[in-house]
Amino acid sequence: MKKVLSALALTLSAMTVAPASLAQDLYRAVASGPGEAAPNPSPGYSISTFEIDGTILTANIPFSDLTTPTVSAHLHCCTTDSLTGTAGVAIPLFGFPLGTTSGSYSQTFDLADPAIYDAAFLTAFGGTAASASAAMLDALADNQVYLNIHTAQYPGGEIRGFLVSAIPEPQSWAMLGAGLIGVGVMARRRRTLPE
Repeated sequence: MKKVLSALALTLSAMTVAPASLAQDLYRAVASGPGEAAPNPSPGYSISTFEIDGTILTANIPFSDLTTPTVSAHLHCCTTDSLTGTAGVAIPLFGFPLGTTSGSYSQTFDLADPAIYDAAFLTAFGGTAASASAAMLDALADNQVYLNIHTAQYPGGEIRGFLVSAIPEPQSWAMLGAGLIGVGVMARRRRTLPE
């Protein structure tokens, strides 16, 4: 019985630790017109994912229903408070589809490369890729980075969304649940076996 209780305790401790560790490297941004610093009625939206693997940032940004064609897109950093405020451009999204109201963008950035940063951001955060990368990663952890997609009608930004740590995928929860059920079945079976 002690082994079963130990296994159950270990599984429960993994349940409290695993979701945080799974989520810390995956971020999502839900961008909309009402999410802009000056909210607007745009029907446009984006539900984007950003994955961090060491210094590699992979962005996957689908977007739809913008009112007018795109003119640029950026990651902005670092707001003073979490999930609110404005900040300058940190990373221009080079190669973002321009002149369209819907589309998608996938790109990988090396945060250790000074060429990916806006010059003003790089200067403001120590002038090196190492210091800019550290500032960006700290701001991500504090929800102070946002995606902004700019259009002809809204050159200051039509849709915007802060990058926030993502909730683990349903498959992760399903695997954890299956493990807990297995431990429960073992415990019950052990109680019914003659000693």
